[in-house]
Amino acid sequence: MICNLCPRNCNSLRNENTGRGFCKMGYLPKVARIAPHMWEEPCISGTKGSGTVFFSGCTLNCIFCQNYEISAKNFGKVISANQLAKEFENLENMGVHNINLVSPTPYVDSIIKALDIYRPNIPVVYNCGGYEKTDTIKRLEGYVDIYLPDFKYSSNELARKYSCADNYVEITTDAIKEMLRQTGKPVFDNNGIMEKGTIIRHLVLPNHTKNSIGVIDILNNNFDNYLISLMGQYIPCGKAKETEKLNRTVTKREYNKVRDYVVDCGIEGFAQELSSADEKYVPVWDY
Repeated sequence: MICNLCPRNCNSLRNENTGRGFCKMGYLPKVARIAPHMWEEPCISGTKGSGTVFFSGCTLNCIFCQNYEISAKNFGKVISANQLAKEFENLENMGVHNINLVSPTPYVDSIIKALDIYRPNIPVVYNCGGYEKTDTIKRLEGYVDIYLPDFKYSSNELARKYSCADNYVEITTDAIKEMLRQTGKPVFDNNGIMEKGTIIRHLVLPNHTKNSIGVIDILNNNFDNYLISLMGQYIPCGKAKETEKLNRTVTKREYNKVRDYVVDCGIEGFAQELSSADEKYVPVWDY
């Protein structure tokens, strides 16, 4: 296939197992872990876990990525769309609350095919970096019930510096508007488990509270009917260990400053405890 699934618009050849585009992935899904996952937002993981499929490869190149081994080093096993559909069914049979697709963008074609083969009777979650092509998100209408995008930066300059992403703010804003159009106001079951909606995640970076406050302003000025998930789990990973402003965890003062601003803006959602900044929460890649 010639791929233009993400904003990179590589227009590059991808065969079954390898590709020449930014993500370096083939078009068949490459998977690093499939298992119930307990560390998402409470309305996603619930008491039975989120049925999570961690895909290898990524359309971003964040120098601080906690999943560096699979996003940049491409660890994982290639499977077919038929096998992926079977994995959806297996997860559902485990009793999980949803099917959670993590970093799925390079494999949208195969994911749609798998969901055509087996459509779970539980919500499908599209868990992505936010830097998405709106046309690709439009193709997912009717397949995805819950969107879980990041909004990392309020500055295009910072996005280029840390994630090699051009026009980040405009592209991510447009993509999330489309996600919100599809899902509308968040819907929950009687146990507080999300059935439909969009949660926008933001990871607070050390030395970058100004960036975080700028992101919150963008969310407040552009979106309705969403929840925010403020994340304090940052630990230096990958190249961030050698990057001056990123080579430590977030301080309590930094995190509280951002959290208090979210509260002052009246945005509803979730806020992690700073104790989540621990390598023990990084999954084991064992597929």
